[in-house]
Amino acid sequence: IGICVPHYGRPIEVGRILDVVRRAEERGLDSVWVTDHVIVTRDMDIIYRDHMLDPLAVLPWLAGVTQRVSLGTSVVILPYRSPIPVAKLLASVDVLSGGRLIFGAAIGWMEGEFAALGVPFKERASRTEEALELIRTVWTQEYPEIQTKRYRLQGVKASPMPLQKPRPPILIGGGSEGAFRRVARFGDGWHATATNHDAFHQGQQAIARHWKDLGREGAPLWTLRLPILIEGIHRPAVDMRWLRGRYTIQGPVSKVIEDLQGFQALGCSHVALDVAYSAFPAVLETIDILAHEVKPRLAG
Repeated sequence: IGICVPHYGRPIEVGRILDVVRRAEERGLDSVWVTDHVIVTRDMDIIYRDHMLDPLAVLPWLAGVTQRVSLGTSVVILPYRSPIPVAKLLASVDVLSGGRLIFGAAIGWMEGEFAALGVPFKERASRTEEALELIRTVWTQEYPEIQTKRYRLQGVKASPMPLQKPRPPILIGGGSEGAFRRVARFGDGWHATATNHDAFHQGQQAIARHWKDLGREGAPLWTLRLPILIEGIHRPAVDMRWLRGRYTIQGPVSKVIEDLQGFQALGCSHVALDVAYSAFPAVLETIDILAHEVKPRLAG
């Protein structure tokens, strides 16, 4: 069980964000996660529009203020940035954190954001797959030799190499058939978002078919990101309309446990819970409930 760091959607209070991260680690949660948007169009009414710290700035900061928890990206939108500097930054985070990086990536969906960044929206899938190929190469080959549509690496040295061997785990986000194929081709597992049990299972089945067709051994990692609102604990910090249409873990603690056990029964091994919709004191209480009441029930 992990939480998404609330680095978006409310006035930036660095001390309170630090309290949340330290509470998660002290209480024994397994991970903290950052999420990615760069420049959201003004008419897009979503939680990620306002007060959003850059995830690739927050991530190395997290490496310095924590000692144990895994550090995840949920998710980096790869077409937004040049892939080689991203690979280097993430490898550096893995080294600085002692090998705690979990790399989640996806193609993105907000067309206006692509336009603002000068990235062709229709190229987002091909650019993502090219980036994944490059990142995997520079994370595993000290002297990478690779030619892609837009990049050519020859006679160079990748440094630093990630501390984890052969490399940090790569999780692919998205719920389309293309995303499912991408999991099998480039990833170690799936990072689903705000989906219910049935949709999660359907995605697993599709990915398993592609995995088998490619002759890959073993099984994918199944991971999930979900908003969480615990009854009696949650106190809203933002406009709750932002949750409309998103599957949310909510209700009394018993219902939260039951819901998470359903995903666990489907093979989900890691869940990143989005606490950003609650006020900071409620976030701290939510972490305590997750640590003391929810996590022990899932472990049992």
